[in-house]
Amino acid sequence: MLYTTVSRLTTDQLHIHTISDHLFRHEAGKMVAVLTKVFGTENLELSEDVVQEVFLTAVQVWALKGLPENPSAWLMHAAKNKAIDAIRRNKFSSRMDFSATDRKLLQSEYTMATQIEKLWQEDEIRDDLLRMMFACCHPEVAVESQITLIMKTLCGFSTHEIAKAFLTSHDTISKRLYRTKAFYRERKIKPEFPAADQLKGRTDAVLKAIYLLFNEGYNSTVSDQLIRKDLLGQAMYLCKLLCDTPHTQLPEVYAAMALMCLHAARINSRVSPEGELILLAHQDRATWDRELIREGNAYLNKAAFGESISSYHIEAAIAYEHCTTIDFNDTNWQRILAYYDLLVQVTPTAMVALNRLAVIFKLKGPGATFEEIAQSGFTKEWEKLYLYHSLLGELYLATDTAQAVTHLQKAISLTNSEAEKNLLRKKVAHAQQV
Repeated sequence: MLYTTVSRLTTDQLHIHTISDHLFRHEAGKMVAVLTKVFGTENLELSEDVVQEVFLTAVQVWALKGLPENPSAWLMHAAKNKAIDAIRRNKFSSRMDFSATDRKLLQSEYTMATQIEKLWQEDEIRDDLLRMMFACCHPEVAVESQITLIMKTLCGFSTHEIAKAFLTSHDTISKRLYRTKAFYRERKIKPEFPAADQLKGRTDAVLKAIYLLFNEGYNSTVSDQLIRKDLLGQAMYLCKLLCDTPHTQLPEVYAAMALMCLHAARINSRVSPEGELILLAHQDRATWDRELIREGNAYLNKAAFGESISSYHIEAAIAYEHCTTIDFNDTNWQRILAYYDLLVQVTPTAMVALNRLAVIFKLKGPGATFEEIAQSGFTKEWEKLYLYHSLLGELYLATDTAQAVTHLQKAISLTNSEAEKNLLRKKVAHAQQV
């Protein structure tokens, strides 16, 4: 949930929240970006508080009166009014700095409302959001803190959701956010596009945050729904902003957009009407969104320049291989393995190596896969991943039923997704019948 807790809402309000969740998450980043221009990065928490107030007010009013004709405009109007209230409350305090040129007129009742309207022009909001994304990725802030701040302030993630995405504790994320906000409060960092020599590094951090958001939507770790289309839409919206802005039209940006399009094209086939997870081999490829596949291919073609290949390029190439294969049995696993061999060189992480193992299993069988596991240096990291134990369950299925069941049950204990648990339980039942 966005910036608040479910326990504060009535049943009717929860119904409105459910209907409007995507809208709130989509608009929250815009509101925080503009409010930060009004209050400064030293007052990030004030910006978040205003957005939370807007959210709660909307839920309460809409539960009584129904959704307005233009919900986005309603939210922005409410945010402007609450921004004015916050300025009035802090006008004579040291909390807000009114010395900046675009804030001097906020001190006077005669000019405050007009200046707020000027700062909130529709054609400026996109640039404000982009500038805020880069402000979050200040080079003196650790990468994990940059990503955490983007997810919290611009993507509407709760601290709990971020902790799940990072596979860490709520307390760790809370402390990380506190330290990061203290840095911005002390330095008064101004949201702006980075210098040319800093652009690539800070764009990489923004892309990592966006892709984490997309992955949470594609395979949710904290929701009853395996797929969260609201998060997918928000991630693709933010990435498209980067694609459409001359400052950030980099090869890896186009490649990341291609990857998201190609993954999003297949979401309607991943879960049955009953909420059961459907593996790639059994998905109805007729339901795949061919327009998104074409769009993904177009972005991948746009990404074909520069002197280096990013992980997004390679992952998009793998996704495109799956999307353009008419039948699962015709999948070119040899080509996909070649892509993974390259990806392991570019991004030598435990998860990439684990995904490569699954391809080796498809291509060469369990014996070769066990040999790869024995030679790998990621076993300790893999032990914490449900996908590793699920794969071991498959590997042992033909030779050691007891081991297969043990690993499948371990996989069940390591995932929070009910859809994934149910699929694994079916595998356990099948193993016990063999």
